[in-house]
Amino acid sequence: MKKVLAVLIIVALALTLFAGCGGTGTPKEITKIKIGASVTPHAEILEYANDLLKEKGYELEIIEYTDYVQPNLAVESGELDANYFQHITYMENFNEERKTNLVSAAAIHYEPLGLYPGKVKTIAELKDGAQIAVPNDVTNEARALLLLENQGLIKVKEGAGLKATVKDIVENPKNLKIVEIEAAQLPRSLEDVDMAVINGNYALQAGLSVTTDALAKEEKDSAAAQNYANVIAVKKGNEKDKGIKALTEVMNSDKVKKFIEDTYKGTVVPVN
Repeated sequence: MKKVLAVLIIVALALTLFAGCGGTGTPKEITKIKIGASVTPHAEILEYANDLLKEKGYELEIIEYTDYVQPNLAVESGELDANYFQHITYMENFNEERKTNLVSAAAIHYEPLGLYPGKVKTIAELKDGAQIAVPNDVTNEARALLLLENQGLIKVKEGAGLKATVKDIVENPKNLKIVEIEAAQLPRSLEDVDMAVINGNYALQAGLSVTTDALAKEEKDSAAAQNYANVIAVKKGNEKDKGIKALTEVMNSDKVKKFIEDTYKGTVVPVN
């Protein structure tokens, strides 16, 4: 009888120890957050953040997109909890055009637009009638035109600012032909045009660095930098959700900031 009692005590102690080792400080249940993202750099940053987020009881299911429309429609419909691919100005313009109800839960980083060489390798070599490709969506086209203006290549109508289009070009001394192309296709256009202004994420995907390959880029203190921070976007009303708050805290943490700085070396810049 004593032997049986001793065995029972040992088993009970073992079970107690096992339970104690099972997850002190670790949440028992993990809640999934479904988020859409561009492949580079957004999905890469989210993959890094995912391990940190698990410590808070959440796990990301990352859905990769290659366009700028579907991830917004998926958040609006509730198919996604959030997305991370766009800057706030694009999101606001999308809301206006599509009657969607997206809001920023947090600003995370900024990607400088760059002017990259195609057939022509330097700005000084641009000839009369040279072709320069720019993004064809409203907000990024304005950024591209302002970048060209900063290089003295064109002049945009006063007051057009971040809503400028090719129709707002009032001076064009080299008679440059501005070719409007869907943003994702811009890197491929380099072999066909003299130069192209390319979005940061698509430049990265194409192996281009704004710090080493671009002939000119948006500076951190420019108006564009202040208005084109990439955000975690959610449907209005969901920005205070506990999971979204946990995600934004992690994404603006020192660890994620360091990852961004070490990985992208100036082509992606934390905003906080």
